[in-house]
Amino acid sequence: MPLSAVVKQAAVNTTRTTGSKLRLRKAPLVLTPAAVDRLKNLTHGDEPRYLRVGVKTKGCSGNSYMLEFTDKKDKFDEVVQQDGVTVLVDSKALLTVLGSEMDFVEDKLSSQFVFHNPNVKGTCGCGESFSLR
Repeated sequence: MPLSAVVKQAAVNTTRTTGSKLRLRKAPLVLTPAAVDRLKNLTHGDEPRYLRVGVKTKGCSGNSYMLEFTDKKDKFDEVVQQDGVTVLVDSKALLTVLGSEMDFVEDKLSSQFVFHNPNVKGTCGCGESFSLR
């Protein structure tokens, strides 16, 4: 059976059992292999730990990314699962990070997660905050 037929049948079955339509959509955030590897190292253990990505109003350009570890998903968090890693996107930050790529960069002086966001109009001089289009 072709893949398109399988997807259509799954949508029909979901509509019959739950009353809602199955929607295929793109993840709001894409992780690079370096980010996946780093998150696997940071979140390994017996109990599941997730990284929650959010946006706060702060800094000279107006917005700043907020990263925190949590052991539970909030009601409206968007779940991004990629290569065995789960990242939660705060519902208030969803439109801000939509289409972004999260990378992990290491150099001689620092190591950090970096966001490549197509919605950003400008950043401040230090790179800690950004403004939106």
